[in-house]
Amino acid sequence: MTSQSGARGRAFITGLRGFTGAYLAAELLGEGYDVIGRPQAGAASGHDFDITSLEQCRSLIDQLRPDYLVHLAAISFVGHANEIDFYRVNVLGTLNLLQACEDTGHMPKKVLIASSANIYGNVQGDAIDETFPVAPVNHYAASKAAMESMVRTWFDRLPIVITRPFNYTGRGQSEQFLVPKIVSHFARREPVISLGNIAVARDFSDVRYVAHVYRRLLESDVAGETVNVCTGQPYTICEILAICSELTGHTMTVEVDPAFVRKTDVAMLAGSPKRLKALIPEACAIPFTETLRWMLASG
Repeated sequence: MTSQSGARGRAFITGLRGFTGAYLAAELLGEGYDVIGRPQAGAASGHDFDITSLEQCRSLIDQLRPDYLVHLAAISFVGHANEIDFYRVNVLGTLNLLQACEDTGHMPKKVLIASSANIYGNVQGDAIDETFPVAPVNHYAASKAAMESMVRTWFDRLPIVITRPFNYTGRGQSEQFLVPKIVSHFARREPVISLGNIAVARDFSDVRYVAHVYRRLLESDVAGETVNVCTGQPYTICEILAICSELTGHTMTVEVDPAFVRKTDVAMLAGSPKRLKALIPEACAIPFTETLRWMLASG
């Protein structure tokens, strides 16, 4: 264990070494929390355990007994090759964590479980709120929808909040994701970029905002709720290209590669942040242009 003393409680983050985990750890540490398994110089980063093993989950929860449990670990890349992994990790892995809390008699102050807005599927209409029907169109989304259904059976046993983050990005995100790929091409002043369907529109948040929202939800009395994490403002890929071009003064030729076009691509995914704003009125989203400016500055 590599935590430091913190007055606000001990938080265990699954997926600590991932993109979101690093930002959430920084957010919590900055507000006086212990982050259990926080990487230190020269030390192994985080706790290595197999989330698909109930025995290992029991052992870890019994050892750590965190005040706050944040479950971010998941197979999240839609193009992941092994389809069964989505269900083994995203559904059964989540069940193992919850079962481990019950089996060890541990009651965290809050359990935050990250789902995904991809579960809404190809929705036509206005900003999507939490009452919209679930209609997943790929295995990642289907696994998250199944995970949510399972987690709701635990609402009467553990203080759980499920988040449905829409797309978000920031420094350090892998270039296998769209926005970092675009930003890196502009930062390197590449002449050409190969993309898929550039007409799709997404509601992009800044990862720093997502981390802030997650912390505030941990601190709130919200439990037994499902909450969108979004801005309500969609951007098409064409618009992102135009913003990056304006910020850098560079233009690129865009080539549409059929290999990057998925039949199950969701055309428009924009969320309603109404419930989130009601629960955390002071949380203000970071303008997406500022997120792109920040990302470009790192290059």
